Amino acid sequence: MEAATILVVDDEEPIVDLVASYLLAEGFAVHRAYDGPAALSLARSFRPDLVILDVMLPGLDGVEVCRRLHQETAVYVLMLTARSEEVDKLIGLSVGADDYITKPFSPRELVARVKAVLRRNRQSPERRSERPVLQFDRLVIDPERREVLLNGSLVELTPREFDLLYTLARYPGRVFTREELLERVWGRDFAGIDRVVDVHVGTMRRKLEDDPANADLVQTVRGVGYKFVGGQR
Repeated sequence: MEAATILVVDDEEPIVDLVASYLLAEGFAVHRAYDGPAALSLARSFRPDLVILDVMLPGLDGVEVCRRLHQETAVYVLMLTARSEEVDKLIGLSVGADDYITKPFSPRELVARVKAVLRRNRQSPERRSERPVLQFDRLVIDPERREVLLNGSLVELTPREFDLLYTLARYPGRVFTREELLERVWGRDFAGIDRVVDVHVGTMRRKLEDDPANADLVQTVRGVGYKFVGGQR
């Protein structure tokens, strides 16, 4: 399999060099950027598999870079934060990062988290082919193309939003707890907090629902979690 390409973005060159050295030792291809505009330019040119992205960047902060990346690509993003309180801020902003790690961090832990993100999202063609296209009254979810059509129009979901929707829609009416969704969508080794599920459900609803406050596709089961409802063809 071709080596995954990682874009490392931080305004502190020693951190970028340290992270890059560990990733290169593990066989990854690595590109480096030191500010927001350069990160976007490189991401557009090289189409990395994953971006390691610091929050505090000159030119354009990491939150805005992450948002723009998800508007243009399906790249996975691991955010670097200076303190644990910033994780709460990031979740509140719903930037759609796939994982978070707080500075100071162990480079070995960071590499392990990179591998975990890529592992849980890189399925073989055989595995993908076993996942059927789901068709509902006004919604079609195609896992091979990773496309969602709502009333015939394409809906742009982030990779995590797509996986979350497919997991729920695969079992209409079944109630999933947040812990179950974290394990199925983020993976057992995800080290974040379960509120990330609520954030992704919220952003997904805004893209799918006419009235997100009164959702009729993905509903909240108070005190438990979420379920998908809707007539299957």
